[in-house]
Amino acid sequence: MTRAETKERNRRALLNAAFQIVSRDGYRARLDEIAERAGLTTGAVYSLFGSKNGLVVALVADYLRPYYAEVEQAVPDGLDLLEAVDAFARHYRRSCDAPGARSAMSLQITLLDMALHDPDLGAQLVTAVRSQENHLAALFAGRSHHGSVVTSQQAQRLTTALRALFVGLAQGVTLGLAPGADEQFFADTARALASGLSLIGHDADAS
Repeated sequence: MTRAETKERNRRALLNAAFQIVSRDGYRARLDEIAERAGLTTGAVYSLFGSKNGLVVALVADYLRPYYAEVEQAVPDGLDLLEAVDAFARHYRRSCDAPGARSAMSLQITLLDMALHDPDLGAQLVTAVRSQENHLAALFAGRSHHGSVVTSQQAQRLTTALRALFVGLAQGVTLGLAPGADEQFFADTARALASGLSLIGHDADAS
């Protein structure tokens, strides 16, 4: 095994261990336990990620990257804005039934708790999440809607609103609080939101 391969193997082992420990313990997660679970030392964490916070931020990026890649595949080119939003909504709803859905939600809630306890980590997590969400905003930008083309700024505002909508609905589905929230419900609510003129009818700086 080459040096690069060993480095990547250790990086993956630490990320997998961090997912398990952080999901369970949140901000109380101990670096030595994460390293032990990965079969490595805490020195490996500092070497590869710089700090515990660096490991957590890398964990978020590692978790989100394939998610947004799947979204890009689920929302093809050639659709207008409402069709694209519909496809995204249905994909998001299907993800609520995936085998790892509960673990993913546990991690989301845990990371929020960690961010509240550590403002510096919170700022780093915001940067990591926004960098990934930019890919989703780019997926909506340039699509036609009511005779015009969605701008980058409008797409960013829409992305922010859709994230809030779907996170709330997904929690309801997982906790049993939204028994009627099937794919059609997700699609209908997302379309209604995207149709709002206050959201995408003008740029934020046009007022």
